[in-house]
Amino acid sequence: MMHRTMPRVGRHAAARCMAPVRTRGVRVQAAGLAVDLRGKKAFIAGVADDQGFGWAIAKNLLEAGAEVSLGVWVPALNIFETSYRMGKFDKSRKLSDGSMMEFKHIYAMDAVFDTPEDVPEEIKTNKRYAGNAGYTVSEVAAKAAADSGKFDVLVHSLANGPEVVKPLLEVSRKGYLAASSASAYSMISMVQRFGPHMNEGGAVISLTYNASNQTIPGYGGGMSSAKAQLESDTRVLAYEAGRKYKIRVNTISAGPLGSRAAKAIGFIDDMIRYSYENAPLQKELTAMEVGASAAFLCSPLASAITGHILFVDNGLNTMGLAGDSKALGAAGAK
Repeated sequence: MMHRTMPRVGRHAAARCMAPVRTRGVRVQAAGLAVDLRGKKAFIAGVADDQGFGWAIAKNLLEAGAEVSLGVWVPALNIFETSYRMGKFDKSRKLSDGSMMEFKHIYAMDAVFDTPEDVPEEIKTNKRYAGNAGYTVSEVAAKAAADSGKFDVLVHSLANGPEVVKPLLEVSRKGYLAASSASAYSMISMVQRFGPHMNEGGAVISLTYNASNQTIPGYGGGMSSAKAQLESDTRVLAYEAGRKYKIRVNTISAGPLGSRAAKAIGFIDDMIRYSYENAPLQKELTAMEVGASAAFLCSPLASAITGHILFVDNGLNTMGLAGDSKALGAAGAK
């Protein structure tokens, strides 16, 4: 099965943008200066459950009135759709007006393959890919455009490093290049293929992490390099896609979140505690805060912002010294 057509967002979509809405502490005021995405169409690649940043971005875009389609990694598609149908996401699907999140289309997608010719035989015959076809970036972009017309928002919420638990000194060439392919080049491929199907003034968003700029021991497998590539590519694509397609390209550098994907690195709980103790804002980051920031960047309110790395991390990126370090002694608590 190549893609699914989901029920249209209900009649409440417009009403959601005519009154204040609140999403876990993030308030979007429609009267006056509004995040208004009514009539806009968004494609989000990389949603596999209801816990991560991709889901939170989808929810905020829907709150703002946008129509949202998803590209779900092929091996995760069946469990995602099953959980969706069985109501396992119902609590997090509820929008501020009481209606439920609905996706226009859900496509099988694997962004490490650009064209059908790139798919190796071992993937074609893999049982986790059985029953799916047309999941390369070029095929998904073509199908999505045929189904929905032009898009206004493109979200890259993809990252994978098969050797992420290995320090850089132990990473194989294959593992390093795989991290770059899945986490960085995939955005280039998406902009190449979706760019012609985007309206002028559209926005591209990706997600990065500050290991691109600072050493984070334990964040291995070449993922720190992949995030640095992603940020560099954001700047270059902002220029090239801005000139060619008149769209904006930005990335959000999010703080640590205990999502299912983040748990793969093995020490995410420690990073959350570290952030809480050392960030200027002493609170845990929520996925919805990142989602609200993405909605802003995709809106006309951010029409002059492109090539930018927006930190949404309670200010942790500004800190050059860990105040809770034992090496500081009593002075660290001041």
